[in-house]
Amino acid sequence: MHASAVPGKPRVDIALAVIGAAGMLLAGCTRAPVPAPAPAGPSGGFASGGSTTGRPSGAVPAPASVPASTSTAATSGPATPGTVRIGFAGDVHFMERTADRLAADPRTVFGPAAAVLSAPDLTMVNLETSISVGGRPEAKSFTFQAPPSAFAALRAAGVDLVTMANNHAADYGSTGLAQTLAAIRGSGFPVVGIGADARAAYAPYYTQVNGVRLAIVAASQVRDETLAHFTASGSTPGIADAYSDRLVAAVRAARTRADVVVAYLHWGTEYVNCPNSDQRALADRLVAAGAAAVIGTHAHVLQGAGWRPDGSYVGYGLGNYLWWHSFANTQDDNGVLTLTFTHGRVVGAVFQPARLDARGIGVPATGAGAQRILGEWEQARRCAGLLADAPR
Repeated sequence: MHASAVPGKPRVDIALAVIGAAGMLLAGCTRAPVPAPAPAGPSGGFASGGSTTGRPSGAVPAPASVPASTSTAATSGPATPGTVRIGFAGDVHFMERTADRLAADPRTVFGPAAAVLSAPDLTMVNLETSISVGGRPEAKSFTFQAPPSAFAALRAAGVDLVTMANNHAADYGSTGLAQTLAAIRGSGFPVVGIGADARAAYAPYYTQVNGVRLAIVAASQVRDETLAHFTASGSTPGIADAYSDRLVAAVRAARTRADVVVAYLHWGTEYVNCPNSDQRALADRLVAAGAAAVIGTHAHVLQGAGWRPDGSYVGYGLGNYLWWHSFANTQDDNGVLTLTFTHGRVVGAVFQPARLDARGIGVPATGAGAQRILGEWEQARRCAGLLADAPR
């Protein structure tokens, strides 16, 4: 995130993965792009010189009254050299009620959720939409589209990085995809999992926080029209395919250069809290390649999160975080998972439960509602066969 994004948050030195988008900003974009650091190539190194520290604990604290599921180590307090806190939330898009909020004021779209998103040193979500204006939607049941001001809304809320490796990134076909890549390039907002070709789509995002070198990759494991027709190749744009050997190779290569590698996947069976066999198998492969944590979304419900016996961390699904519709059931349950990394491993985890309100915002849950969601979170963890605490 750029230094001007969240008051009180010092700039993080960034070496961006090349997204490789061609073209100009969308004609329909009325907001001036925010200046960004010049991107480095996929093999570019970490920024050097100067101290890299995360957000100070007092910058935008989460409400103290919000119950949370805490494991092993605290994830609050002053930033510690050699330790980094990364926050993850689930699916975000700007349709109907959330589109109305975006049009009214991009700076306030996330409302009270911004306090939780801004608290970790770095925060990441899944941006599940085409960033385009007009055009023809693909022939599918649901198609999502948002203007480039979506990036301003994310930045204002304290989000530092998004994945667009999902089944809605190309909802408006090749034209929409070209607009999306141009909007990414024009905004300077860090995005992984999509690009002008396979090299860009599978390229990690590299940054350094509190002296910790981070690498984050993303891909989609959802077999649908997007993966079938808009998977990035050697010469064509698209998203990263989680079934490709390129993903594992990207993690393995990133681990030679980074202290911590995280993979964020779009995967799972919709409306099912337990991970399926494809998720479990891919988690095995990514951990073997060097991923310290594997995070996911797509199922529209919370899925299990916790430690594997080998010490790596998996969070299978984080739910709908900023969403166009409420369902009055567990599809409205979500939250922010904050992981603390020290010496290349996850040593602490905090899940702060939230629930979609009438505005489509993942509002921090309190009282009995929070306890119910935390119970759901715990049940999903057991279904996934994961540990509540880091193995000794």
